[in-house]
Amino acid sequence: MRFEIVLAPETVEDLRSLKANVRSTVRDALETHLRHQPMKTSRSRIKRLRGLARPQYRLRVGDVRVFYDVSAETVEVLAIVPKLEAAKWLEQFGSPE
Repeated sequence: MRFEIVLAPETVEDLRSLKANVRSTVRDALETHLRHQPMKTSRSRIKRLRGLARPQYRLRVGDVRVFYDVSAETVEVLAIVPKLEAAKWLEQFGSPE
């Protein structure tokens, strides 16, 4: 099954703020991991976030974290943040269950 990947407006800004080589790596990872199996968790790459209604998942791409939700046939990317800012972003924007 092929999922549609939708970037939130803030996420587009997050992506633009990354260096070109990191931006390219993140785009490749979005296509590789989220296009066909966005809910397939792994030990290091994709993690289902516990205790949160939103975002549902986190994708690790080097030193960048991608937070996203999955619904029907759509993957909504909510944020692309550096690893050091990930916990702060979750505290501020994460919605508890």
